[in-house]
Amino acid sequence: MNIDFTRTRETMVEQQVRPWDVLDVRVLDTIGKLPREAFVADDLRNLAYADVELPLGHGQVMMKPVLEGRLLQSLQPQAHESVLEIGTGSGYLTACLGQLAREVISIELHADLADAAQARLAAQAIGNVQVRCADVLSWNPGRSFDVICVTGAMDSLPARFVEWLNPNGRMFIVHGQSPVMDAVLVHRTVNGSRIETLFETDLSYLAGAAPAPAFTL
Repeated sequence: MNIDFTRTRETMVEQQVRPWDVLDVRVLDTIGKLPREAFVADDLRNLAYADVELPLGHGQVMMKPVLEGRLLQSLQPQAHESVLEIGTGSGYLTACLGQLAREVISIELHADLADAAQARLAAQAIGNVQVRCADVLSWNPGRSFDVICVTGAMDSLPARFVEWLNPNGRMFIVHGQSPVMDAVLVHRTVNGSRIETLFETDLSYLAGAAPAPAFTL
């Protein structure tokens, strides 16, 4: 079956993303032009614009388009800013960030996902992104960033990630316990940090960041 991906992408923007209060012109323009189908496995291409999470392997998933749109609108990456993405996954959100910001460093735990994402980014001629294979829970960037995007949920907010933000920087992260988690924007201020609650959602945990199993009798 031949799919008109351009038309399907337009439908995704108008019927999924925009109705979820994603109205930022730069964000809508980015996701309206970037071929999401180029970042998914061949056998899932027909689902590239569906309102569902898509499996990536290693227990990881590609976010729903509506969540990607809200995330990008919340972070508001600017053309002069640097971005750290924690969890490369398919590379699609990485590509969106690369279109909006000056540079992106993306950290992926699994080498096969990192390699595949880097190849997809290269195929789309997105050259301001570096994908690095590392465990972010033990990794240190040695620098700071204007924007941090955490693509997997965490049990609690990690103070060390906040320390990687430049003054007035912000970080998108989902935290809490499934099935009800909070998506928040953490702002780095001169006095520490400020947390802005955005919406409730449910997201797969970042590897190693799930809560410890509770013991019950």
